[in-house]
Amino acid sequence: MEKKIKPTEKLRMLPAVDEVLRIRQIAALLTENPRSIIVKAVREALDSCRKLILKGEDIGSTNEQVLDEVVKITLNNILKLARPKLRPVINATGVVLHTNLGRALLGENARRAVQMAATGYTNLEMDLVTGKRGSRYAAVENILTELTGAEAALVVNNNASAVLLALGTLAGGKEVIVSRGQLVEIGGSFRIPDVMVQSGAILVEVGSTNKTYPSDYQRAITGETGLLLQVHTSNYRIVGFTRETTIAELVQLGQEYDLPVMSDLGSGFLVDLSHYGLPKEPTVQEVVAGGADVVTFSGDKLLGGPQAGIIVGRKKYIDLMKKNPLTRAVRIDKFTVAALEATLREYLEPELALKRIPTLRMLTADPEELERRAGSLAEELTAAVKDLADIGLEKGFSRVGGGAMPTAELPTTLITILPKYISLDELMKRLREHNPAMIGRARDDKLLLDVRTVQAGEEEIIIEAICNCLEGGA
Repeated sequence: MEKKIKPTEKLRMLPAVDEVLRIRQIAALLTENPRSIIVKAVREALDSCRKLILKGEDIGSTNEQVLDEVVKITLNNILKLARPKLRPVINATGVVLHTNLGRALLGENARRAVQMAATGYTNLEMDLVTGKRGSRYAAVENILTELTGAEAALVVNNNASAVLLALGTLAGGKEVIVSRGQLVEIGGSFRIPDVMVQSGAILVEVGSTNKTYPSDYQRAITGETGLLLQVHTSNYRIVGFTRETTIAELVQLGQEYDLPVMSDLGSGFLVDLSHYGLPKEPTVQEVVAGGADVVTFSGDKLLGGPQAGIIVGRKKYIDLMKKNPLTRAVRIDKFTVAALEATLREYLEPELALKRIPTLRMLTADPEELERRAGSLAEELTAAVKDLADIGLEKGFSRVGGGAMPTAELPTTLITILPKYISLDELMKRLREHNPAMIGRARDDKLLLDVRTVQAGEEEIIIEAICNCLEGGA
């Protein structure tokens, strides 16, 4: 009968850190990875083995077997520790502007522009004609004014910063009048009233949740009023018995009382997509033409560019913002300048922009083409996974995401995957840990894949990932 080894004896079998580092497989990795990562991986492996022994689990009965187990865990730890935290993900959710997955994808020209800025020096703040210092905003200001019809433009790091900067500059210490139904909460429990407080402006709510009239604003105007604000409720809708004051009505009031009017569009449109079955949304050009003095919107939502907060409007107000010390704190870097300029240039030819800007291309994708793509991928998956899962197709809807167009339902065709030998939760976990990671939807014990957000060339990776993650459960 084999003698049972006590946990205390097994603990003495655990090797020292230096001994593990001398193992050929581990030593080889020291040339490719920082020593600190390798040492940390070894220590974590030893700690894991120590806990297993104390739990009474078998990790071997000889020094060699225990060492092998430590090495195996170490190698797995190194793989996890050496892997970058920011990793590529295949988005098969059908949510085009998926906030958790980085929102808008950059088009090819924007990617090239970022690479140019990353691999060499640029004239970020130099006027190459005069040889003197220039403005980092010059590359994007001119094209923004051309596209929107505004007198001037400024770009900061995101739209929350744009709103904060505009409110603080134009109405710091003064009252800002806004409809109660427009006091929205944007991402991460970040609310318009909170931004207002931070800016130093004083919030004055008027109207009711569902109805606000021009007379409500008018009655609230006092000698302390600094700004009339309209906030586009891009991330929710109030339907039914409603009435909102239009930008034209606010502009009329602003002119009557000599007050600036600001419109925060949130997700700014530069092209009208209502022809493609999407809800009608005000474009930046329409709001500027309607007389708004200042308009703010995001660069990484429906515009389809990098994260940025874009401010366009009357030159006298934009110039004031440029002089605000906060502008330097929230300014954009050279990568944002490069990506945004390249993205904006696509809009000079709107029809080409629909093809070249990934966000617009996905939002306007033809449902019949999506059905063809889904059918083709489903056939390949069926052949590849064999009896590990049942593959099917069903009609469904994609979403815009990013807090934009919450009521929009984009018709699509979904691939359904019903795993036979592992649970849906386990399959989705394995896919998240796959390299590259892959995210889909879950419903009725099935994994749903929406090809609307699957990029060209990712189909083969999806097939490999699904097969790898289904195997081992049979």
